[in-house]
Amino acid sequence: MLNGEERSDIVRSLADNLISRADFILEANRADLSLAKRTKLAGPLSSRLALTPAKLKSLSDGIKQISETCKSIVYRPLRHTRLASGLDLTQITVPIGVLMVIFESRPDCLPQVAALSIASANGILLKGGKEAKFSNEALMDVVKDSLSAYKAEEAVNLVSTREEVSDLLQLEEYIDLVIPRGSSELVSSIQKQSNIPVLGHAEGICHVYLDAEADMAKAIKIIRDSKCDYPAACNSMETLLIHQDLADNQSFFKDIIDMLRSENVKINAGPSLSRRLTFGPPPAKSFKLEYSGLECTVEVVNSLKDAILHINRYGSGHTDAIVTENKQVANEFLRSVCSACVFHNASTRFADGFRFGLGAEVGISTARIHARGPVGIEGLLTTKWVLKGQGQAVTDFGPGKEAFTHETLSLSTEVFDTTNTPINCN
Repeated sequence: MLNGEERSDIVRSLADNLISRADFILEANRADLSLAKRTKLAGPLSSRLALTPAKLKSLSDGIKQISETCKSIVYRPLRHTRLASGLDLTQITVPIGVLMVIFESRPDCLPQVAALSIASANGILLKGGKEAKFSNEALMDVVKDSLSAYKAEEAVNLVSTREEVSDLLQLEEYIDLVIPRGSSELVSSIQKQSNIPVLGHAEGICHVYLDAEADMAKAIKIIRDSKCDYPAACNSMETLLIHQDLADNQSFFKDIIDMLRSENVKINAGPSLSRRLTFGPPPAKSFKLEYSGLECTVEVVNSLKDAILHINRYGSGHTDAIVTENKQVANEFLRSVCSACVFHNASTRFADGFRFGLGAEVGISTARIHARGPVGIEGLLTTKWVLKGQGQAVTDFGPGKEAFTHETLSLSTEVFDTTNTPINCN
């Protein structure tokens, strides 16, 4: 039975424990890294596996942001309407119920989603990959320690046995939402198998489009950051689209290609670029590839319209950016690209819950209903309608009878006492 103050205290304790027990966590992580090296774990998984003191500090800072938010986020009134005299209707936020998060590698995912589930009053079941076994167990020990002050250890659980994901996906009677985080193969497989609603994205095919009026210095900086800062991230640039006028500008085009090559980025050419070059990069196998490494596709487009059509056809609806000094062109791009996140003169790497000020995220959703983009605490809530009357019936209303007033009221009134509301009650 946790109220907002108690949930806030637990989340704040978790943030502090990530720092105070850093040596314990990093020792476990080193065991995973050593095993990954011996078993030659795939590059993207291996790069996501590592924890560092700086990463733990960043996690702690993000989770501290959440601790204040969660005091009043649950059972918060969103709309308060007086339907008629003595008949008041309120729409309030409530937890979704029980979440199951399935993730590969990325042990930093565990404390983030644990904090968000506690803050949003959801129960959670975590299924991590075997490549992060020791790290996940250490982090779960830290989470349980934080929950123990209020005897709420059962609110967060790690599946450490060998159940197959397919078996867990049959628990629709007990689990309300599945959130997969990992490779496109993992997410696609879960989306196909699950009878439980799935929140997430299968791929992060992100684009940067250089418009004819792009500033060179901004373009170089944004492309480098979008591709090279963390190539394994789902918000890393996979395709660079260049307006034909810039492609015709030999100096501009050469500077971009030289920068990518200096960062050891393997370049694959789209059909339009290949036709322009006698001896160019190898042709891209597909525009729908998520490289998750120092590799990208470069293609030339004739216009803004062609860039938008390309992104909406081949993108994954994750994050796409335009570099231009023309505000009208930028606004058309931002309106017309059908992605969860659209940026003007900014790196795609900003698509992140912590950077958005959400504290942390359970993942990024490319769905068009419920949560979209980085999913923080509010994305783990749904709503319910609470109607308080004085014995009214619908037959009391009609011509010559009572009339609906639909008066908008202040949201300051508490709907009901939530002090002793169970953690998973919605």
